[in-house]
Amino acid sequence: MSAFASPVLLIVFLSGAAATWVAGTFLSKATDALDVRLGLGETFGGMLLLAIAGSLPEAAITVTAALGHHLDIAAGNLIGGIAIQTAVLVVADWFVVGRKPLSYMVGSLIPVLEASLVVAVTSVAMLGALLPSSLVVLRMSPASIAIVVIWLAGMVLLNQVRNSPKWEIHMPGSQPGRPHRRVKHPTTPHPYAKRSTATVVLVFAGGSLVTLFAGWALTVSGGLLADRAGINGVVFGATVLALASALPEISTGIAAVKLGDHQLVMGDIFGGNAFQLTLFVVADLITGTAVLSKAGAANSWLAGLGILVTIIYAGAVVVRPERNYLRLGLDSIIVLVLCAIGIAGLVLVAR
Repeated sequence: MSAFASPVLLIVFLSGAAATWVAGTFLSKATDALDVRLGLGETFGGMLLLAIAGSLPEAAITVTAALGHHLDIAAGNLIGGIAIQTAVLVVADWFVVGRKPLSYMVGSLIPVLEASLVVAVTSVAMLGALLPSSLVVLRMSPASIAIVVIWLAGMVLLNQVRNSPKWEIHMPGSQPGRPHRRVKHPTTPHPYAKRSTATVVLVFAGGSLVTLFAGWALTVSGGLLADRAGINGVVFGATVLALASALPEISTGIAAVKLGDHQLVMGDIFGGNAFQLTLFVVADLITGTAVLSKAGAANSWLAGLGILVTIIYAGAVVVRPERNYLRLGLDSIIVLVLCAIGIAGLVLVAR
């Protein structure tokens, strides 16, 4: 692909972004249908299926970047993607029906626990960036292994809290909606309700293949465009590439708030953010090195930004701002400002 002219590479990149959006939407619906039909429920298989399906674009980008030894792009996309994908909640906030912000409507503390898991694994990623690159166990960084262990423990804990909460909470005026996609919506049937399971499996497989190929196209074409434009790999991975891979979350997030599933949209974003950092293990295994240790100051900056915007939304779920400003809650406006400042600071740090 390096022989292609820049305009052709740009077309390839935009096509990959469009394919990611469309395939991701179909993949999300097929995953929901399979989760219900196979009776996976809150089992480990169900959690893993939903997590992997939701992070396939990031997985494809990570594998492609690692194989091409573009470790800066891989790390930038995984860590920087946390802030960008959290900013998807700004878009969802704008589409909330009524005059109350998304965080006011959530009406549950489960997203606060999910946000805490994001903060935990991101903190470990920051610590892992300080470890020497020579510290490798079975081709993996100890920090990458720790992220996977913490994610698994967090998912088990969240599962227990969902099934048997030890507290009750009442938030007047809230509308949580479904706590999870596997719960049947009262007015909208599950996706592909009239299709056979074989058809749903084919949709899932097709969506996965298209998403993986689109992720490869995004990484290769985008990396070449970034090199030709003199853009730092971390900056590119954390902004343009992270935004392209977040397109499916934008689509599903808008659909969720239109259905009144306010708790679900936050859970989807925080759950995806927590899981995607486990992909550092994949990058480590492919390269045989501690990718986190080569993340550098720019990715530490991104990790801090991701933690900050996550805490803003987690706190807003508790504080519950009641007013909208141009259809956005105060928390979403603060996140927008922080992201703008964060990206400007990232350019300075990367230099």
